Amino acid sequence: MNTESLGRWLDAVGVPHEVVSVGTESDDTWCVLRAEDAGDGGPVWEVFWREQGTRYDWARFTDEHVACHYLFGRLTWAQVARGAVGVLP
Repeated sequence: MNTESLGRWLDAVGVPHEVVSVGTESDDTWCVLRAEDAGDGGPVWEVFWREQGTRYDWARFTDEHVACHYLFGRLTWAQVARGAVGVLP
């Protein structure tokens, strides 16, 4: 999974498009962004909830796939918790 395929995976579990922003910061969304690391200059991926210009639940990863799986897991768990998806019998 990467930032290009993340939307398709989230669609599969019923997460609305307007809840996620890939590549840009937008209020009232979960954002996943590529950034440059201040340490070694390599790329990093940041995942966070943005509300009123402030980042919440911020996490940073050195691997795009790990960042996408992290966000997918958080949002899928939210779908399970609200009863939108569940375990098959």
